[in-house]
This record gives sequence, structure tokens and C-alpha cells, in this order.
Amino acid sequence: MRDIVIANCGGFWGDDPTAARRQVQGGRVDYLVMDYLAEITMAILQKQRRRRPDAGYATDFLTQLREVLPDCVERGITVIANAGGVNPLACKAAVERLAEEFGLAERVRVGVVAGDDIFDDLDDLLASGEDLVHLDTGQPLAAVRGRVLSANVYLGAAPIVEALRRGANVVICGRVTDTALTLAPMVHEFGWAADDWDKLAAGVIAGHIIECGTQCTGGNFTDWNLVKSWSNLGFPLIEARPDGTFTVTKHPGTGGLVSVHTVSEQLLYEMGSPCYLSPDCVARFDSVTLTQDGPDRVTVSGARGEPPPATLKVSISLAEGYRAFGRLIVSGPDSLTKAQALADILWDCVGGRDSYDDTATGFFAWNACHPALTDAEPSELIVQVAVRDRDEAKINERFGPQVVPRVIGSVPGVTMPSDQGRPRASEVIGYWPALIPRSRVPVRVVIDDDEVEVRTEPLTGKPVAEPFVPAPAAVPLLPPGPPRPISVPLSRLCLARSGDKGDTANVGLIARSSAIYRWVLETVTPEFVRAYFGDVCRGPVQRCEVPNLLAVNFLLHRSLGGGGTLSLLADPQGKTYAQYLLAAHVEIDKALVDDLGQP
Repeated sequence: MRDIVIANCGGFWGDDPTAARRQVQGGRVDYLVMDYLAEITMAILQKQRRRRPDAGYATDFLTQLREVLPDCVERGITVIANAGGVNPLACKAAVERLAEEFGLAERVRVGVVAGDDIFDDLDDLLASGEDLVHLDTGQPLAAVRGRVLSANVYLGAAPIVEALRRGANVVICGRVTDTALTLAPMVHEFGWAADDWDKLAAGVIAGHIIECGTQCTGGNFTDWNLVKSWSNLGFPLIEARPDGTFTVTKHPGTGGLVSVHTVSEQLLYEMGSPCYLSPDCVARFDSVTLTQDGPDRVTVSGARGEPPPATLKVSISLAEGYRAFGRLIVSGPDSLTKAQALADILWDCVGGRDSYDDTATGFFAWNACHPALTDAEPSELIVQVAVRDRDEAKINERFGPQVVPRVIGSVPGVTMPSDQGRPRASEVIGYWPALIPRSRVPVRVVIDDDEVEVRTEPLTGKPVAEPFVPAPAAVPLLPPGPPRPISVPLSRLCLARSGDKGDTANVGLIARSSAIYRWVLETVTPEFVRAYFGDVCRGPVQRCEVPNLLAVNFLLHRSLGGGGTLSLLADPQGKTYAQYLLAAHVEIDKALVDDLGQP
């Protein structure tokens, strides 16, 4: 068995279109993995397929593949992507046409993972007693069946491994987990058993670290000032070894940064419990050790895993009405007073806020995402008003026409952005997470004209002699003498990364020392976070401890205005929540701060 290099070249549909070419040309790569899908993406692709039977996949995949396919074939690089969306067979046909165009038809073998799309089977599933209840509300899917737009099951690595075993050098998937794209090459190359939970957990953790592209190589990093170059920002590489250890790095000469902290932040991104659930195993994020092994090299070891759940997660999207946004610029003196007056005038002109299912007002450059961090009044700001309603006509006929006239029909100093016309209603798509027994999801792999079913039921698994128990946080010795409290921003003490899952935001907080971590456990409580985010958080706050990373992860339920396209918030994905939490001023013993050295 050999070590392998797995290169990520995209974390979402719309990521840097040059990434695939730069990864292939930058150095050694054995597997090139691409992640395109999100909940909203599946609904969009499903609607595209209804309009055109040959559509429904991520067309950007073909654009990127055009730049790298000949090199991949010559160098033996295997491509794995979930670009198939809701029509992976059509994507397969498009790739085969591309290979023929390059004269590579005999050297490109395309494998397709299918079975995740259960949209056409929903009625039969419901009739047979599968209620597909919403994981958060407990409501059965039958109550909203008429509004369902797509339904896809998160599959694991097994069918990708089967496609590789059958000789595919381009594997196209529908809705597999993001981590499966990286885990599958490891299982295939290293021959890992289907119940070797620790090694499978290592592969899942590796996949989670690189699934968002440059978020682990310096992008979206708290200490962004440490990133020496943003030019040619390097996408991540995994140097994987048969024993389950791996190193996170990037190609030499690229911009960005790979450090214990950049990797730690990404591990916490969109994490719930440190017992990370996947179709392949439960990966214990609280088990790994991160070691800086040179510039831009972090080695990950010690991964522990457990058998996976008996069910698979289903991502269902449904129509939730319509929404529209109107934006006007207010400038000059008394900007905040004029902005509030402008908003009041506008709401009066459109019939009042109570006339719509949901409304929101935000002042960009002041409080659009979170309350202001300063008392200094801005000289200009953008007033955003937003509505959501089941009635498309109401939005287009009552709300939309009243925004632009306020430029000359309200307070002085108002204009509108150059690209802002009359607001129009756009469709709102909601997210419905559910569970389904593995036996109800027939998974198959298609290569050439052959089709084979793949087992999805997990093995019973080897007994674990000593179940994993995370080590408790060390209790550091504090300097002698009475405490000397000082006030500092939380960013002086911690790093943070935030993300979203539906209507729940997560904020992972990483202490800069073991002593600070003990302070975090005592001081930054769920109650502290709930109060700090009182303007957006409508549900409870949970805290999970991850002592191996000196971290805690907060789950802020009902904090994203419904999440995704349902939300009227300026930040419906929680991207800004970490930075806002780090801006909080806290009291701490000066000795603990002094131990951190210079900021």
C-alpha cells in the first residue's frame, strides 16, 4: 500500500473556477475531489430537470473538467465529485462526450453513484409507514407533501469505493456526504475493513477538514493577519497513510496558511456534537491530535470511531412562498434618525408589517447582522426592508412598487444602489431534515452498461475493548497573588468559526491556551452566549466540550430566521456570528492575558 494525495478543488457550487487546474498543475495529486451540493442546490437542480430532462447536475463541473481531464488521464489522477445532483446519469453522458471530444473515450471510465434521489418514491414511502418526520419539529412530511421540491438521502463512501473497485477514473455522485468524497479513496487504496471504525473515522475527519476548500488553508480565519499572501490562495491537500494518520497541507508556492489553528477552526465548522454522525461511522472529533509538522503542514492522528447510526439522513426541500428585498441608501447628518424614519414611512406605504407573513428591517453599516459595536454614527448606511409571504402578487403589487418612490418621497439624502430596481418576489425554499432506514434506500453503481447494487446496512462491528472517553481539560497552575481583573475583547483570548445547519447556527470557540480554556469553561456559558445573541437567537443554546482542541462548540437553535432562502436576515448562514462573539468584552485575570504574550 502507498501513501496517497487527495486534493480538494471546491467547497460549494460557485467556488473558485481555477481551483481544479491549479491543484492538478501544482504538484502531486492522486485523487481530485469536488464538492458542489447544498440543500438549496438540490431544489434548484430538481426544478431544472423538470424543465429539461437532460439537466439537473452542476454544469460548472464540466467547465472545470475541460481544463484538467487530459492531464488527469495522463497522470492517473482519479476525479470524484458530487456534481451529479439529481441527474447523475445525464452528467455521466456529458463527461463521456467531453472525453470523446478530447480523443480519450477509451481511457475515461465514468462511474455513477445513484439511489440517493427518493423524490419519485415519496408517496410509496409515506403509504408504507415511513413518516419522514422533521428532526426538529416532529411534524410528519405528509402535512406538507404537496410543497415538496426534492428529497435526497445522504449516502456514504461504500458506493464510491465500489465504483473505484470496478475501474472508474471519474466518479459522479448525487447526494453523498461531503466527507465520503475523501474517505472513499482511502478505503479503496488501503483496503480498510467496513468495520474498522477508527480508520474510517480518520477518513471522515480528513474529509470534513478539506470539504470547504480554502477554509482550512487560511480562508475565513480569525487570525487573518497571519496569512502572508492571499494571492493564488492554496486549496487543501490530504497526504493520507494506511495507518489512518494524515497530513493537511497545500502546494508549495501558493498563498494561504495551514496551521493547527486553521485546521482546528475548520474541524469546528458546522459541527454539532463532537460525536460526528456519518453513514460510514461515528467519528470522534474529540479524539484527534493536531501537530504542526513544519510550515503549512499539520498532521492529524489518534482518530477514534464507532459504528454508524442505523438510519440515513434525508434532505428534503419544499416551497415556502416568496420573499423580496428593498434597499435604499441614506447619507448625511442624522443618518440613523433618518434611516428609522425612512423605514417607518416605507412600512406605512406597503400596508404595515402585519400585512405579511414575516418582515425584517436592517441598517447595513450599523446593525444589519448584529447590534452595533460602536456609538459612532455612520455618515451613510443602507436601509434594507424585506418581506416573506405565501402571496406572490401581494409582494409584487403592494410591496415592490413602493420602495423606489421613497427616494424622492421621504427624508432628504436618500438614493438607491445602482443595481437596485423595483423589488420582485422570488421563490422561497425551506429545508426539512428527516431519517430513513437504510433498507429503504436501494443504492447502485452504474459503469458503462453495467449496474450493481451496493450494501448500505452497516456491519455489526468489532467490539470495542475500551470505549473512547475524551481526556478532561488540564488544570493549569495560576500565578500566585490576588487576581487583577481587566477587560479585553474575547478575540484576545480565543479564535472562532461559525456556520449553519438549517435554522441552527454553530459557533466553535478555541482558547489560545489551556489556562484560557479553563476560563472559557467557567465563563463563556450557554447563558452568556444566549444573552449575547438575544437579537437573533430564539431557541436554546447548547454547549459541547472538545478539550483536545481546547474548544467548545455552541449550537444556537432558531437563530437564522428559518435558515437558507427562508430567512430575511442579512446573514442567514451564521457566517458573521463567530466574529461578533469575539467582539464581546469580558473580564479576566491579567496574569492569564500576560501569559499569551503580544497580541
